[in-house]
Amino acid sequence: MTKKIILFTLLSLFSVSSFAQKSKYKCMIQMNNYQGEKAYVIVSLIDPKGEYEKTFAVLGPDKQWFNTLKEWYKFQNKTKEKISAVTGASVGGGDRAVRTFEIEDAKLNKGYKLRFESAVEEQKYHVKDVEIALTSQGIVEKIEGSGYIRFVKLSKVQ
Repeated sequence: MTKKIILFTLLSLFSVSSFAQKSKYKCMIQMNNYQGEKAYVIVSLIDPKGEYEKTFAVLGPDKQWFNTLKEWYKFQNKTKEKISAVTGASVGGGDRAVRTFEIEDAKLNKGYKLRFESAVEEQKYHVKDVEIALTSQGIVEKIEGSGYIRFVKLSKVQ
């Protein structure tokens, strides 16, 4: 009987610890007032080595234009990650988009980043339009963009 209790306790502890704690963040992307077609924006989780780990959002519905986001597209072709659940409308100059992400708490303060790539048809591609360090401080700061994105602001959802 004691062995069964110990075994049950160990299995219970293992199953509880195997569920990663996640927090929800609302992400607001404010675009610059640029001229041209709507931008395609990719939001990705980048690991401490600078490699793509996961796609959080694809703002742009037409797969034929995904190849304009060159670095992410290489990752996408290699992994064949299922992205239909995170795909939505592209975003135009001066517009804003809001998305909600779930980020594992264990990724904070470990060298991970959120990368926002942007591309506009027949215009320049910005592989690192915005990068946000997943640190306790960095994840709640307003970060200025360097391309089509004016700024990105995340806020934790309670």
